[in-house]
This record gives sequence, C-alpha cells and structure tokens, in this order.
Amino acid sequence: MTTTPTLPPQSPWVERCAALIPPGGIVLDIACGTGRHTHFLAAAGYQVTAIDRDTSRLIPRTGIEIVEADLEGDNPWPLPGRTFDGIVVTNYLHRPLFPVLIDSLNPDGVLIYETFAIGNEQLGRPRNPEFLLRDGELLEAVAGKLSVVAYEAGRINTPAPAVVQRIAAIKTAKEIPAIPLPA
Repeated sequence: MTTTPTLPPQSPWVERCAALIPPGGIVLDIACGTGRHTHFLAAAGYQVTAIDRDTSRLIPRTGIEIVEADLEGDNPWPLPGRTFDGIVVTNYLHRPLFPVLIDSLNPDGVLIYETFAIGNEQLGRPRNPEFLLRDGELLEAVAGKLSVVAYEAGRINTPAPAVVQRIAAIKTAKEIPAIPLPA
C-alpha cells in the first residue's frame, strides 16, 4: 500500500492574497521546498512553476513545471525573459532577487511575499541578520514599482512563534481589488 505524503498547510497570508492573482494565471513559487504553495495554487487553477535549489523534497504533481536552480551567488536568473501573473515567496530572503522578481511580473501581476524579520532571532531560526528583513524593508523593495495592497509586520504565533513581514503588491497603478479580511 502506497501512502501519499502530506504537505504542510499553506501560509494563511498566501491563501488570503492568492485571490489577487488573475484567474488561471501563471505563478512562480520561489524556494518552493515541499511545494505546499505550489500544490495549493495548482489546485486553485493556476499554472505553476516551482523553483528551488533542491527539488527532491517537492512532491510531484501533474501539470507543475519544476526548475532546479540555485538562485544565490553568481548564478544567472534561470528563467530569463519569462514573466508571471503571480510570484510567491515564503520563508526565503535573497535581497538581490527583489528587482528580478519585480521585473518578472506581468502588468497586473502580484507579488506575495512573507518571510522572517529582525526580532525573529529571539524566537528561533533564522537568526542571521542576512536572512532577516529590516523594519519596512519589503515596503522599500517595492516602493515606486508596485502598488501595495496589503502589508503586515510583527509577531505571529502560528504555525510557530516568529517575527515576519508580509506584503501583497500589484504591478499597476490602476484600481486595486480588495482582499478578504480574516473572519
């Protein structure tokens, strides 16, 4: 008897903000890990490209494009010329990617980003400041380039205590749709 591996639950932030991505759009999941967001987005009808330096933990699924690439160091961007309707990044920070990600968004494309911030070192990993956002850093990264739909910064307790920053931003200046608030 074969058992299907269970994915960790998707981030509530990604779940909430995914509705901003144009229906049926093409989405890039950066540093996808096991693919919790890749699978969530594919099940929601998006075409998903999942990228990670080690895709061996990615649970396979028909219709998902898998790209194994190291996004750090002197490695070139592995998807030159490709654009996306949505880009999702969670629990990963490599600052030189900010301009590449913004440039890789289609008009009306959405950047959904959530990762650890300064203060997290008191609660757990990561502790290295190279992997922790400075106060307001996500806002600075998109300033003048994307329209911020939602932004949060502070401590969370679920799934584990952490200090995070989260942003959802669209590559357009026209009317921005509302995202549902948690109940």
